[in-house]
Amino acid sequence: MSEVTIIGVDLAKRVFQLHCAHKHGSVAFRKKLSRGQLLAFVAQQPKCLIVMEASATAHGWGRAFEALGPRRAANSAVLRKAVHQAAEKRHGLC
Repeated sequence: MSEVTIIGVDLAKRVFQLHCAHKHGSVAFRKKLSRGQLLAFVAQQPKCLIVMEASATAHGWGRAFEALGPRRAANSAVLRKAVHQAAEKRHGLC
């Protein structure tokens, strides 16, 4: 089985929902973590892209993820572009 290359994080006050996927897009696993568990979990993962919505806390989480090592945190602007490109490709618009 290939390793996780993208982690989608739904930011919240107490419980975070994670969607982890392989490079070809298939779901590796989904996980529910508390605020205290999130950084420890991400630190154990291989280098990957971490995506999250833009929110009041996203910038702080992005800095915390980058401090763990070579990872790339993306906000909603990057996500919108990726979703748009995927939709165009799926529906033959590009």
